[in-house]
Amino acid sequence: MTIRRVTADDRLTTSFPLAAYAFEASPLAAARVEQFRDYLPYNEGNTTLTVEENGTTLAAVSAIPMRQNLRGVVLPMAGVAGVATHPLARRQGHVRTLLQQLLDEMRDEGHPLSALYPFRPSFYARFGYLGLPKPRTVTFTPADLGPLLRAELPGEVGWERIGAGYPAWRAFTERCLRDRHGFSLFPDYRAVGLRDRDEYWLLTARVAGEVTGAVTYRIDEHGGTLHGNELLATDPLARMLLLQFFARHVDQVERVSLQVPPDELPELWLTDLDVHVEARAGRPGSSAPMARLLSLDALHGLPAGPGRVRVELTGDRWLAGTHLLDGTSGTLEVADADSGPVPTATLTAAGLSALAYGVLDPSELPLRGLGEVPVDAAAELRGIFPRAVPYLFADF
Repeated sequence: MTIRRVTADDRLTTSFPLAAYAFEASPLAAARVEQFRDYLPYNEGNTTLTVEENGTTLAAVSAIPMRQNLRGVVLPMAGVAGVATHPLARRQGHVRTLLQQLLDEMRDEGHPLSALYPFRPSFYARFGYLGLPKPRTVTFTPADLGPLLRAELPGEVGWERIGAGYPAWRAFTERCLRDRHGFSLFPDYRAVGLRDRDEYWLLTARVAGEVTGAVTYRIDEHGGTLHGNELLATDPLARMLLLQFFARHVDQVERVSLQVPPDELPELWLTDLDVHVEARAGRPGSSAPMARLLSLDALHGLPAGPGRVRVELTGDRWLAGTHLLDGTSGTLEVADADSGPVPTATLTAAGLSALAYGVLDPSELPLRGLGEVPVDAAAELRGIFPRAVPYLFADF
């Protein structure tokens, strides 16, 4: 068996067919296979590894070089995708071998963070990943938005095909990347697929000429559903401007379905709004995303609350040793541990990642098998890493 880094046209006969078998209807129609070549430009910068034997690709994994906001600092992030194994080669450790090498390479190339959408969360938990919250899907009838039609809101909306409006969309998502914890974006070569396919309308909210909210959407049929993708808004006014536009579709569609960030509360958007909010995590096909730190470099310089604690990191290929975390200056410093009277916690990589992403309280880590955290150390860690709700955004 050999491990190979594949590029360009090699993907057509190695990683693409395996991923298609794993994640699409099967067997593939000839026309679908022909479409594979169209995807090559949107994968050109990915790192793709395969394991092969006697000319047969047994397994493949890829990493997309992305960027992610961690507590206000934008860092390089490896988005793991396309993890697939030949049906006759499963349960033989091929993905484990490839994933270890892939993360080694991405870490060495300067990616201190990694995220993915798991086929089975427990598999990736063994690699130090932990769960992040899923976005919510919110469904309502446009008739319930009727009061917004009478509202005089400062600002305006823009409406165009995403192919034409892509520069505005991309610029706005770059703003979200700067401002929103957990937010991630594709590299340009991958992101332009949305523009090139041109399958959605783009709706933008603008105040004083500045884009403050945006959503892409399509309508399946008259009397059907307006399907919105990610509803992004910097403030309530932007959200109201977008919803007011959807209210104008009361005689065109029966319902509106949108994806919203995990910290949104659609049931409070309007009085008398009959709304269904759902976030289902299950497998296969609807697992919540996962993420982890690949390097302690991700923590250097993060905004931090007051706290000073020694952490011993155990059981991980990429994070190990004993380190002092000091947030007393308001900016997190990571140094070699001293021997002074500082509270000490023992953490797994997933435990430290859970604190950095803000999804678990220190007191929860021992209950989850993610570390041993005495009360005094928990207080310090809670100060350094206040709870926060990350929103991964990019779907890969």
